[in-house]
This record gives sequence, structure tokens and C-alpha cells, in this order.
Amino acid sequence: MGLRERKKEKTRVALLDAALDLFLEQGYESTTIEQIAGVVEVSPRTFFRYFTGKDHLVLWFHDHGEEILLETFAGRPADEPPFTSLMHGLRAMVDDMHGSTPEDTERFLKLRKLFDKYPHLVGQSVARGSVTELRLAEAVAARRGVAPEDDQLTYLIVAFAMSTMRIGFECPRRETTMPEIKQRISDAVALAEASLRPGWDTRPAS
Repeated sequence: MGLRERKKEKTRVALLDAALDLFLEQGYESTTIEQIAGVVEVSPRTFFRYFTGKDHLVLWFHDHGEEILLETFAGRPADEPPFTSLMHGLRAMVDDMHGSTPEDTERFLKLRKLFDKYPHLVGQSVARGSVTELRLAEAVAARRGVAPEDDQLTYLIVAFAMSTMRIGFECPRRETTMPEIKQRISDAVALAEASLRPGWDTRPAS
């Protein structure tokens, strides 16, 4: 990462940290973009170079996870079973988390507190996750040589993969650390792979 990219990343993270602190201190609805930008000493215009709005701030992790999943899937062998490729995507997410810092863990725990306090954000997170599922379904369908809207198995493959990820993140639900989350995701992937009959996701479309 070059100097310019490092500076941009530093600003993005500073905006995120400022927003999370303000959301928890004075309330999500009461916090303005101007206040967030002010803490970081940038203009609102600069804020919008990094985020589309407050909702984007609290859903930033979806963008990163989706990028890892899609890039990993695209890089897997074309003849590999699609569910296997998606599981490799989840493992890539775990590998990405190996570089997590104590600050990353703190952000994650702050996000959890925010979702607990403002249930409507959970709904928005679910909606954003649905967008990722649609994009993954398009990738899976393309590999299977089918139209995604005509193939239920494509959506089932994606649904099983995303459920595996959710179980890894959330179950059992407790205050946790990044190493524990990584281990839970790895365990969930192993459990899913052991629970499904080989070849179930390669049935030709009817």
C-alpha cells in the first residue's frame, strides 16, 4: 500500500472510529455527518468520499466481506463444486482476520453494542447481506451454466454458505475476541462440510 493509500485508509478508519463513539455516546439518530467529520477534522465533502452516509458506516464490513467472497470464488477452479469454493471464501475471510488488531476487535464489539441498541440497524444489515447473496448467486449460477432466477439449487448453495458464516459469527452469542470468532467460523465451515453429502451442489439444472 502506497503513501496515498495509507493516508486514505487512515482517514477512513478515523471516520469509522469517530462515528462509532458518537453513535454510542449521544445516539445514532442524534449524530450528524458534520459532527463525525468534525471529530476527524475533515469536511463533510471528504466524508462522502469514503462513505455514502451513516448507514454505510455501520455496514462497512459487508463491503469488505463481499469482496473477499467474490474474489475467492472467481479464483477457484471452474470445475470445483460451488459450495466448496464458497467455503474457501469463508476461509479467506478467516485468513484476512489474522491481521486483526486489538482496535479491530474493539470496533467489532462496538458494532455489536450498536446493533443491540438500535434493532433497525440489524434489519438494514440483513438487507445488505441479501445483496451479497444475490451477487454470489449470480456467480454460482454462471459457473453452473444456468440463469439464477431459474435455478433453486443455486440459491440453496448460497444460503447454506451464508448461514455457515452467520453461525460462525454469532453462535454461541457472547462477548468475544477475534481469535474466538475466527475459530468459530473455522469450526462452522468444518461442520457444514461434514454434514453435506459430496456432490449435492453439482446436480445438473433441470
